[in-house]
Amino acid sequence: MDVKFRECNPFDVWIWLRFSTVPSMMERQYIEEVFDSWFLLGKLGGFNAENLQVQESGVDLNYMMYDTDASESSMMALMHNMGEIEYNGLWVRCWFDLGTSDTFSLDILINAFRQLSQEYVTIEELIIGGENEDWPIDEEHKASSFADFN
Repeated sequence: MDVKFRECNPFDVWIWLRFSTVPSMMERQYIEEVFDSWFLLGKLGGFNAENLQVQESGVDLNYMMYDTDASESSMMALMHNMGEIEYNGLWVRCWFDLGTSDTFSLDILINAFRQLSQEYVTIEELIIGGENEDWPIDEEHKASSFADFN
């Protein structure tokens, strides 16, 4: 799976997937579960790099002391909105307002789609940001992305 980045505005970003064959209904369910789960974690503040206590503790987690006060004092990092998942032949796209979530959220999404591609449905390409010449975003669609989710 190739991963490409185009122009990225975290408050207005399209994520594109291109497949080798048109995704079946079961494959669409997998894709939708990845997007929906990722967004839910982001909406709940799961992608907050200011509070990575377990990651920063190292390999040995035995009897780790979790600092609840530190976690409560970190700034919120919330995703704001997700558009509808759309299909067009070999392509799938979805619009997001990543809000204040940290960019490592994109690494997590990439990792999830890499594994999905290896195990369930071959994804040829994952593109983050920009527009797709094979499936342009019309001006009305751009405007409605913001209007529907505010």
